[in-house]
Amino acid sequence: MKRKSSRPTFTGHQIFALEKMFESSKYLAGTERSRLASQLSMSEAQVKVWFQNRRTKWRKKHAAEVHSGSGSKRTKKRDEDSIPNIESDSNSD
Repeated sequence: MKRKSSRPTFTGHQIFALEKMFESSKYLAGTERSRLASQLSMSEAQVKVWFQNRRTKWRKKHAAEVHSGSGSKRTKKRDEDSIPNIESDSNSD
């Protein structure tokens, strides 16, 4: 029976370089992935999976920010609606 491989631990230098590359591009072409993997002494598969996982984390965070941001806009709109419009009251005389 084949044993499951252990989870790789990345050095701070590797994570920093991966994060920096992720900031500039969320997706890597094969040549970029190959070059980055060799620079960081990682396999291409490790780089590929790291980017897949990082994009998932980024999407979840982005979705949470959008969701919480729209809630605060809704609250602000309700507050504005509850303020009486003085101009329209004076025009109704």
